[in-house]
Amino acid sequence: MSTTTGIPGHELTEDLLLRELRHLHRTRHETFLHGSPDALREHTARTFELEQEYLRRHPEREVDPRRTRSGARGEPQHA
Repeated sequence: MSTTTGIPGHELTEDLLLRELRHLHRTRHETFLHGSPDALREHTARTFELEQEYLRRHPEREVDPRRTRSGARGEPQHA
C-alpha cells in the first residue's frame, strides 16, 4: 500500500501510467532544486512507485546496450 497521493499505480491504465511518469520526469529537476523537503519526499516516492509499476508490467522491456555499464564503456569518450 502506497502512502503517496494520487491513484495507486496498479490502478492506472497504461496511458495514464505513462502520462504520469512523463510528468514526474519533467518536474524532477525543479522539485529537487526548489521543492520543500515534503515535496521532494513525495515526488521521490511517487516516482519510485510508478517506475516500479512500469517495470512490473514490462519486465522484458527493450534495454539499449549503450545504457548499460559494459555498453557505455565501449563508447568513445567525448570531451
